[in-house]
Amino acid sequence: MAITVTDPRPIDRAEEILTPKALAFIEELHTRFAGTRNELLAARAGKRQRVAETGKLDFLPETQGVRDGDWKVAPAPAPLQDRRVEMTGPASPAKMAINALNSGAKVWLADLEDASTPTWANVIDAILNLRDAAQGTLSYTSDEGKEYRLRTDAPLAVVVARPRGWHMPEKHLLINGEPTVGALVDFGLHFFHVAKQLVLNGQGPYYYLPKMESHLEARLWNDVFVFAQDYLGLGQGTVRATVLIETIPAAFEMDEILYELRDHASGLNAGRWDYLFSIIKYFRDAGEEFVLPDRASVAMTAPFMRAYTELLVKTCHKRGAFAMGGMAAVIPNRRHPEVTEAAFAKVRADKTREANDGFDGSWVAHPDLVPTCREVFDSVLGSKPNQLDKQRPEVSVTAEQLLDVASAEGQVTESGLRLNLYVAVAYTAVWLSGNGAVAIHNLMEDAATAEISRSQVWQQIRNKSVLADTGNTVTRELVERILGEETERLRTEFGDEAFRRYYQPASELIADICLSEDYTDFLTTPAYELVG
Repeated sequence: MAITVTDPRPIDRAEEILTPKALAFIEELHTRFAGTRNELLAARAGKRQRVAETGKLDFLPETQGVRDGDWKVAPAPAPLQDRRVEMTGPASPAKMAINALNSGAKVWLADLEDASTPTWANVIDAILNLRDAAQGTLSYTSDEGKEYRLRTDAPLAVVVARPRGWHMPEKHLLINGEPTVGALVDFGLHFFHVAKQLVLNGQGPYYYLPKMESHLEARLWNDVFVFAQDYLGLGQGTVRATVLIETIPAAFEMDEILYELRDHASGLNAGRWDYLFSIIKYFRDAGEEFVLPDRASVAMTAPFMRAYTELLVKTCHKRGAFAMGGMAAVIPNRRHPEVTEAAFAKVRADKTREANDGFDGSWVAHPDLVPTCREVFDSVLGSKPNQLDKQRPEVSVTAEQLLDVASAEGQVTESGLRLNLYVAVAYTAVWLSGNGAVAIHNLMEDAATAEISRSQVWQQIRNKSVLADTGNTVTRELVERILGEETERLRTEFGDEAFRRYYQPASELIADICLSEDYTDFLTTPAYELVG
């Protein structure tokens, strides 16, 4: 076998996942599909450069027939007909997986991507937890003796797993000495160990697919699904996938993405935070009109964000697919009732807008927010499981509307710059410690929000943005000074030992990627080299 495992036992019971047959399946996936994946990643860079030179993106003329065609995706299986509340969070550790399954949400997005640091231990533990959950044996006992078990008094959330994006490698599985594709490892291990059990349970292997930039990348996933189902002897269409529309080029190819996956597609999701990150990344050097105001100022009611979400709902329902709303980043704080009250109010407003726009469900990041989201969608859906009948024929979205970043209200400020640097370092430090989701200032931060923060800094340096509150121009020197101040602040907040292990390396990494002449496509790529 050409496949090599650098660490066969990162956790107890790892041998139950890293079996010879499972590794042979990973090797087959890699051999068949890694080459195409590499070509598609190279094509991303070429397209981005062409767009940056013009500041323009448009709907593809060569796929006009797909957009005009009268076709629908395959009908959703029964477990995915009602998705009004989806809980998101990592599948490791077991305690968090159990809490998500028990949360009362209809669906749990079991995240192996933005909410999870892909340490080898985390990757294997997540697959082990998802397999145990499918078998009904998942449990956990804390050091204090508190027991966590899967509930039997109400339905568990239906699992929809999210593998890593196409760009991430997996350095702990090597084929001919080269890293494998993280997405294929996550999908392959999960599908091999869990798919048949899920079918026996009356469900199936369901997935969220992140960070795609074209329908050709969706076609590759469809090819993977077709092969995998044949490999395990499962019927075609057993796999169902929901695609996150969280890159600006994908927003111009929603129809085409659903079409490529039509036998396996169940919906699209408005991945709002990564979408903002993608806009900054894609147009980072296209001029001042693409510089967004402070992150906290960019609301979902901004015209370019409204265009994106309304087009998503219209496209989905026209094709018989579900439109899933985005993440409300605010979270409650049980020790501070006023924070919790404000969080509930913001989530209620956000979910009410989505439900009234026609979304079929939405995301929350904390179990305490499940009832609020459910109540909002209950009030709109009534006895219906979804809103596929809400077709939105009045919606007509142009390329110019999707790219109208300049219409966003707000300013670029030094306080916003300072917050961006604080969040980027604080999140990266926690990520390096092995935890991919963390509450910072009562907001749930994951890789997407950290990507926005550090990308805004790079773009503001590039464009010599003038800060509205101080009149200062964003320069490398100003960023270095503020980064040093925020890094020292983190030292005082978290202590010397944590600072030395995580916050100092995080600050150095953020300095490297914010101050570099060359833009780093993903923060997590160089960060991955710093974790085990």
